[in-house]
Amino acid sequence: MKKIILITSVLLFTSTIFFSQTTDTLKPVPNWTKGGMMSINFTQSSFTNWAAGGENAVSASGMLNLFSNYKKGNLRWDNNIDLGYGLLQSGTSKFRKNEDKIDFTSKAGRYAFYKHWYYSALVNFKSQFDNGYNLPDDSTVVSHFLAPGYVIGSIGLDYKSSDNSFNVFISPVTSKTTIVNNQRLADAGAYGVQAAKYDTVFGIYQKVEFGNKVRSEFGGYLKFTYKKEILKNVIYGTKLELFSNYMDRPQNIDVMWENMLNMKINKFISASISTNLIYDHDIPVPVKRTENGTTTEGVGPRLQFKQVLAIGLSYKFGDKKNN
Repeated sequence: MKKIILITSVLLFTSTIFFSQTTDTLKPVPNWTKGGMMSINFTQSSFTNWAAGGENAVSASGMLNLFSNYKKGNLRWDNNIDLGYGLLQSGTSKFRKNEDKIDFTSKAGRYAFYKHWYYSALVNFKSQFDNGYNLPDDSTVVSHFLAPGYVIGSIGLDYKSSDNSFNVFISPVTSKTTIVNNQRLADAGAYGVQAAKYDTVFGIYQKVEFGNKVRSEFGGYLKFTYKKEILKNVIYGTKLELFSNYMDRPQNIDVMWENMLNMKINKFISASISTNLIYDHDIPVPVKRTENGTTTEGVGPRLQFKQVLAIGLSYKFGDKKNN
């Protein structure tokens, strides 16, 4: 029930934005460009006396992207937030999330030594709204809001193309903070934090030191974004983030790579294909293997991959040159 209320709230929130955007509220403001895009997607399947078999299923997801950018003289300040949440229910199983995203970036810069280059400072925050479970086990929580949460602070050089389609941010001075605001997960060393320590005290094996809820890293960071209409009404966008920790195995580079292909059918209906690839050597991923009828379980760093195909309602609003 809690999840149903949450997805309903998200959809109502995005719907409110959808219907509240008017030409009055989107009048140009000097030096500012503002706008965004929202989408709501639904899928449903139902079977009655279907000889070939099948399972009833329903899913819904909402996505919202907002930007607010300032430019005056040699100064720029770009702000962007991506929000997403979705639920899936299949057969008699409970609702399970199939999308959950909070991604906020704020970047301020001043014109540097060459065309399109800026001295810049960047702050980025990533997390999720809801609990995640180690399915099919739907009782063991493996993630929730701020578990994990990631905060990046960087100082470096930023390149922006004249049409805003291409952007590269390079920083040799970056702090990365991983937050695991759940003591059970922190004690287990989830998401790379220092795990709890155990020892035998008075003949009883017990915890003698709690796991850390925060892990701090210092290293180099690169962020690359590209967005372009490659065919009429077909827009491709990609975002690649790389981080190397100078203090601990700098050769193990953290990778976050997102791709989106958006196909606009008409003013309100669109289809999209998105992928998300993550590799972080500090995040152990459970893996099951079956050989010769024997199943073994283990954990270790793994390439994480997600793919989503969506068809639904979408709407853009705001200043066209930044949409």
